[in-house]
Amino acid sequence: MFLDRPAQILALIRHSTAMHGIEPQGKLRNQRMVNIGGRPVIAHARRPASSRHGGEKLKVALAFIAIYVIWGSTYLAIRYAVETIPPLIVVGVRHTIAGIVLLGWAWARGFRPRREHWISGLIVGALFFLVGHGALHWAEKYVASGLAALLIATEPMFILVLAWMTGQQRISRISALGLAVGVAGVAILTWADLSAEGSTPLGVGAVLLGSIGWSAGVVISPKLKLPSDVLARTAVPLVCGAALVWIAAFATGEFHQLHWASISLRSIGGIAYLIVFGSIIAFTAYMWLLQRCPPTLVATHTYANPVVAVLLGWLVASEPLTLRVVVACVAILGAVMLIRRGERRVEAAQGEATARSRDREIKTAAVERVS
Repeated sequence: MFLDRPAQILALIRHSTAMHGIEPQGKLRNQRMVNIGGRPVIAHARRPASSRHGGEKLKVALAFIAIYVIWGSTYLAIRYAVETIPPLIVVGVRHTIAGIVLLGWAWARGFRPRREHWISGLIVGALFFLVGHGALHWAEKYVASGLAALLIATEPMFILVLAWMTGQQRISRISALGLAVGVAGVAILTWADLSAEGSTPLGVGAVLLGSIGWSAGVVISPKLKLPSDVLARTAVPLVCGAALVWIAAFATGEFHQLHWASISLRSIGGIAYLIVFGSIIAFTAYMWLLQRCPPTLVATHTYANPVVAVLLGWLVASEPLTLRVVVACVAILGAVMLIRRGERRVEAAQGEATARSRDREIKTAAVERVS
């Protein structure tokens, strides 16, 4: 997710020129699509590790700390933000600011959005921000931030299932094992809450709905005509999603629920933290790391963020850290690792099959030339 998990935005949107077989121009020539943490991500050409000096190694370490700790802490910041500010308004403020800044930057670089960009942006924005972030923020009024982070960690599971259902990817045995372990982890994590009375079961269901919505956006976005410019393809869905969130906030009466005098400093601090640290600092650190480190190494934040969220919720907000939560945490993160391992095997098998097919075509062409 963009502001609290910015990796996921660039992680969702394929290069539209590549979809049409067009060679990228300019700066885009050095960018490539890679799959990390269960999501396609735009990676830049990276510098070899051997060329780093001591000062840069320190910067790499600090950047990893940023994406590990900051992105893990954003779930707690969301909880504080929605304490006294309606959740959809929180989402609207965050994404409006981010979208305007990025779209203005892209505009200054010469980008001009077309009608097809806005249509695609509305679809992606609805899945990512209205459903994905909207459900997550609403849910954190009723569930602990650590629990929300662990449930959001199921996204690679949903992405795999949806990609399989649409024929975009096949499920290997290892990935299937990962799905089973992940389902068991979610069951362990939520069975007590789902069997209890009150609003908590609705909160758990909302987080999972948000995870499914985000995953659907990941799967469908490559089929849409989004901008080829890196900043614009992030900004357009943000702006469209923010507009839809504002409409939803108005329709659900959140503006009537907003009482300016009752907004706490902690909620204001939560929004400010999400925008400044979750978006600007962590996002910059993430993109900088992609230029210098293997994408699979950068993707380890996918495993670290839920752990950080659970520990911070326990230490700062006195959220319960029970044996059940620990076991579920291990199961869900283990499931994500198994799924990723299965994806790598499928990718390797597909690469070998493609290479064999290419070799056969070359041999056939050579025989035809000789004859």
